[in-house]
Amino acid sequence: MRSLSEKTTDGHSQFRKGLSRGKHLESTRTPFLKINLPLAWDLWPAEARLLIALIAFWSLAGLLVLGSASWWVASREMGDGAYYIKRQLIWMISGWGLLWLSISTNLRKWNQITGPTISLIYILISATLIIGTTVNGASRWLILGPIQLQPSELIKPFIILQSAHIFANWRRIHADQKIFWMGFFVTLLLLILKQPNLSTAALIGILIWLMALAAGIKLTSLLGTALAGLSLGSISIFFNEYQRLRLVSFIDPWQDQQGSGYQLVQSLLAIGSGGWFGEGYGLSTQKLQYLPIQSTDFIYAVFAEEFGFAGSLMLLLFLLLIAFLGLRVALSCKSNQARLIAVGCSTILVGQSIMNIAVASGVMPTTGLPLPMVSYGGNSLLSSLLISGLLIRCSLESTGLLEKRNHKRRHKSIM
Repeated sequence: MRSLSEKTTDGHSQFRKGLSRGKHLESTRTPFLKINLPLAWDLWPAEARLLIALIAFWSLAGLLVLGSASWWVASREMGDGAYYIKRQLIWMISGWGLLWLSISTNLRKWNQITGPTISLIYILISATLIIGTTVNGASRWLILGPIQLQPSELIKPFIILQSAHIFANWRRIHADQKIFWMGFFVTLLLLILKQPNLSTAALIGILIWLMALAAGIKLTSLLGTALAGLSLGSISIFFNEYQRLRLVSFIDPWQDQQGSGYQLVQSLLAIGSGGWFGEGYGLSTQKLQYLPIQSTDFIYAVFAEEFGFAGSLMLLLFLLLIAFLGLRVALSCKSNQARLIAVGCSTILVGQSIMNIAVASGVMPTTGLPLPMVSYGGNSLLSSLLISGLLIRCSLESTGLLEKRNHKRRHKSIM
């Protein structure tokens, strides 16, 4: 007969074999979740889960709206109705890669690369004034082989990251650093205004101002900055004739229906034609080359014509939900810097959308801001998805579980 010690040894060896077999089966069943998710899905906060689902819905719905808005024009001009959809789909896949990268990367690492990246894009914005491609009187694009870059769009997520870093440490950084970065932001806005691109400059200026307000910067300083910004915008309008014409046409577009007011008049006609429930998907008539720029700046007018007041109300409620989730994420963040990043991301995603809708509805003067994740354009899509990923990352880091996991990994490596 076998001794008790031999039986115990055999029992332990079988237990170890079973344990290793269980681990192997677990790894073969869920390799994707183990390798790619920065945090197990069941540990994700409710805000992060809902945000990634809403962003996926937003980007896919945007592709459908773009398909309707661009199909007829693409068929006539490009010989392929799906021309714009195919190109946008390529950018969307790349954008979701960026979103996943931002979710998987620690905010500290993003902070390390933000300074060099924002400096590089600053140089590219300067280059648009020298070798940029001019479209509709504005030099905003750089042609690099088959790729068309709009640096003023790509800089938005890094403005959020850098502003959050500066304002979160405002009381600890030296005066020379404050002066340097404030001067950097001012010259950046001046370069964008010089393109000229008043809408993007205004959006970035408002973004920085709101982040400073959320950081608790003195209100007197912020009021002075706001007045300076308004003065700068007024000067830009004074020296750029097309911006003056846009302002005049915004006040009374019907005064020159075939001239400066044509774009806004056609947009208002499209929105008004939608009625309560819209003409139906794909049935817009204003997109048949009556409405200019129907695939980019005025794509909301096509959406409103096809889905009506009900669809427009649902869109506004959707944006309100994104803003609410962004606020929840900001309030749950444990560091001031992460909180400010969440505020900045929410401001861009929701604020730019509201501004685009306001322009198409005649509430604001005509500007060149796209509707995030809906308007045609790879640069805007990449920027919007990267910003969305940063917002989700803020939510994941608010749990504190990522830091504990990283601490355990570092402890094991030391052992």
